[in-house]
Amino acid sequence: MKMIIAIAGAVIVSAAGAGGAVWWFMPKPAAAAGAAKKAEAEKAREGKPVKYVTLDKVIVMLRRGPDDADTHYLSTDLVLSTEAAKEKETKENLPLLRSLAVRTLSAYTMKEAAGMTVEQYAEELNKSFDANYEHEHTEKPFVQVMIGKLIIE
Repeated sequence: MKMIIAIAGAVIVSAAGAGGAVWWFMPKPAAAAGAAKKAEAEKAREGKPVKYVTLDKVIVMLRRGPDDADTHYLSTDLVLSTEAAKEKETKENLPLLRSLAVRTLSAYTMKEAAGMTVEQYAEELNKSFDANYEHEHTEKPFVQVMIGKLIIE
């Protein structure tokens, strides 16, 4: 009887340990991971000089809505904040970032684009860039993207 209780206890402890290990090593949700990365980046950035890299003239044609007969365009200049040590790497990534920005921004119709704020554009671009770097399993060489100029025609 004691042997059965000991074996049952060992099985329960092993199952609890395995469950804890699965929970610990399980991928975190994107929102929680993004918030954790931002907090880490802000801590790491404190006291370090910040550089700004510009990505000028990202121009996209907006999708046509069901009632749209005209062609509409969105033009923006992006500003990437980065650490001084990662400035060169950020500049080397500008073609990729331009491509990601075009893919993200061209998904909007004129009605959707006109209804968004500058902060919403920056948030969507940051999400897109974060998702790409996470998918590629590489470290993002900049902290965040900001909108320097935004024109919708």
